[in-house]
Amino acid sequence: MKVKKKIILASASPRRQILLQQIGFDFEIRHSSVEEVFDKTKTPEENVIRLAEAKALDIAKDIEHAFIIGADTIVVMNGEMMGKPADDGDAFRMLKKLSGREHKVFTGFAIVDKPSNKIVSNVEITSVKFRDLEDEEILEYVKSKSPTDKAGAYGIQDDYGAVFVERINGCFYNVVGFPLTKFYITLQKFQKEIA
Repeated sequence: MKVKKKIILASASPRRQILLQQIGFDFEIRHSSVEEVFDKTKTPEENVIRLAEAKALDIAKDIEHAFIIGADTIVVMNGEMMGKPADDGDAFRMLKKLSGREHKVFTGFAIVDKPSNKIVSNVEITSVKFRDLEDEEILEYVKSKSPTDKAGAYGIQDDYGAVFVERINGCFYNVVGFPLTKFYITLQKFQKEIA
């Protein structure tokens, strides 16, 4: 797809950057100052879309001509929304909770067009099943510091995180942090609408 404008990614996530590069996009990175705080009165879908839009709009206010992309990922287990762990103890608690069970990964993304200020957003949901994890494995992984910046305290693309996952149902890239196919189709349609 030929993108008709500059793309700005409002995210510090190295995974999102790699995924966008993978599909041949050139983009600029701007870090949003939006805090990732969940509203417990809202659904996981509403939370990730609200945060994705807030991040994109935060950067868009200083931009004249571009597509600005915001995104947010959370892991949900039995109604608990898990973002990035607060510390090593929190990472251990999250992984212990996910052990041997199925959870859902929600990624919301938003695209803001400048100068029109039109916005489109979408969400992808993937089910992930963990095998039973031993405490020593979890501690070893936490010690590596890999869980620190990841929703649910794991990365499916990591050395260790990859062997925690028994199976997934849905978009693999969503679990990495950005649903490439849904994003690509959404941007394609959005470009045509604003042309």
